[in-house]
Amino acid sequence: MRGFVVLLAVFALSQASGIVRIPLHKGKSLRRALKERGLLEDFLKNHQHAVSRKHSNSREVASEFLTNYLDCQYFGKIYIGTPPQEFTVVFDTGSSDLWVPSVYCNSVACQNHHRFDPSKSSTFQNMDKSLSIQYGTGSMQGLLGYDTVTVSSIVDPHQTVGLSTQEPGDVFTYSEFDGILGLAYPSLASEYSVPVFDNMMDRHLVAQDLFSVYMSRNEQGSMLTLGAIDPSYYTGSLHWIPVTVQEYWQFTVDSVTVDGVVVACDGGCQAILDTGTSMLVGPGSDIFNIQQAIGATEGQYGEFDIDCGTLSSMPTVVFEINGKKYPLPPSAYTNQDQGFCTSGFQGDDSSQQWILGDVFIREYYSVFDRASNLVGLAKAI
Repeated sequence: MRGFVVLLAVFALSQASGIVRIPLHKGKSLRRALKERGLLEDFLKNHQHAVSRKHSNSREVASEFLTNYLDCQYFGKIYIGTPPQEFTVVFDTGSSDLWVPSVYCNSVACQNHHRFDPSKSSTFQNMDKSLSIQYGTGSMQGLLGYDTVTVSSIVDPHQTVGLSTQEPGDVFTYSEFDGILGLAYPSLASEYSVPVFDNMMDRHLVAQDLFSVYMSRNEQGSMLTLGAIDPSYYTGSLHWIPVTVQEYWQFTVDSVTVDGVVVACDGGCQAILDTGTSMLVGPGSDIFNIQQAIGATEGQYGEFDIDCGTLSSMPTVVFEINGKKYPLPPSAYTNQDQGFCTSGFQGDDSSQQWILGDVFIREYYSVFDRASNLVGLAKAI
């Protein structure tokens, strides 16, 4: 499993290095003006409901508000069971299973989070199947069942749900979320498990068989849109990229350049778009080349430090994907906190693909199209 290969490691680093958000410098938009007056959430909810009514046969467009925690974790609320029990989950395009802690779990991580109680849900069905998931960082064991899962306005019946019975180690103990909702392909899911979005598609619950993600640099304002593309979150046009392997959201990157010189991914490489990984990850030697090109130096805890005073003169790192250039300026790839700056690039020689995590997705509104097996990218607002 790829999701969380970096996210939770970075979360641990944030305790020491204090990773915080980087403010955007741009003209005030309608969205920002509404937000400053405390009106944005109501406006978006009303807009969402208006859009939802346009679709017949119970197909919906649903907007799920996400919270940005220290630029390391993006999570939202879901509800499981009848009556519904509330959980906070990471919507993770780097994995495919849904699981939450359960009352059967005595691990410290479970004690610190909401735990699902099947005995209090009239719609729960035990599948008598076990579940074991190994993430890049962390693991869980548990059992599988069926129950009703509600995400925003979409009620997803007879959904497979993993209930953790063990969450060993410290990885999930201090996380701000309870569980994980995977949004990758079903081929990546555990045996007997059906991904939430696949169940929604099979039951014709979404207006279109796609979803899209906007990740804000602010604590609030991020959005997962199920069943639609929201043009208010990006500028220009979407560019479409074919998925090469239907497991992760995987595609081909042509090259990575700095000042027109190829510094990584020479001759092309495979990458995945992963909302569950906070940084941008690649092979160690390639990432080291990028760190050198941007002037980052290795510091404590394995991260690379950047002189905050040089941000204005640092180069842009350009990813070319399917013939289109996707530049990452220093404001996108640098984490900044009270005069202390670190690089958002991280090397991992064990990774089989590059991982374009939240560092990349904050810069580019992302569409995950299951109907056509395409990824769409456009410059985020």
